[in-house]
Amino acid sequence: MSVSKGSLLIAKPFLGDPNFERGVILMCEHNELGSFGFVLNQLTDLFLGDVLEETIYQDIPLHLGGPVEKNTLHFIHRRPDLIAGGTEIMKDVFWGGDFNSVKTLLNLNTIQPDDVRFFIGYSGWSGGQLDEEIRQDSWIITNTTSDFLFTTTPGNFWREILKNMGGEYRSIAHYPIDPRLN
Repeated sequence: MSVSKGSLLIAKPFLGDPNFERGVILMCEHNELGSFGFVLNQLTDLFLGDVLEETIYQDIPLHLGGPVEKNTLHFIHRRPDLIAGGTEIMKDVFWGGDFNSVKTLLNLNTIQPDDVRFFIGYSGWSGGQLDEEIRQDSWIITNTTSDFLFTTTPGNFWREILKNMGGEYRSIAHYPIDPRLN
């Protein structure tokens, strides 16, 4: 399978890059100029209300989208019926949109925390860099559904996506983080 917008990159157990250890990245763009996406399973200790001047009444966790530009805020959602201006990156998953509407909808409880994910920073690769990492067998490529993406807890995401893939991937899901402790 080749990587494309909307696919998931799953870090192999021994990738060796602490930024992506057991990471699962939703790819938002992949072309000859470069690639970018968001790590789905790395939570920060922050909530959306911690980084905004406005009050957000719900405790919406912030994910670490990646090691690039950690001073930026991004979001994905599955509510294009309520959030205008987003870019579809896979079936029922949109990147960005009218941020003021999102804040209002969250405070009105019109959208729920499992309808949207917020990220500080992003993951990025220059042209050809990600393709080279894939050739070096650093990543597993797959797809998922909007429901799985938004309802699976970050701490279980890496293991659950591999288990759902079955076969040899189900075995990989049980690899220890440090095999020396096994």
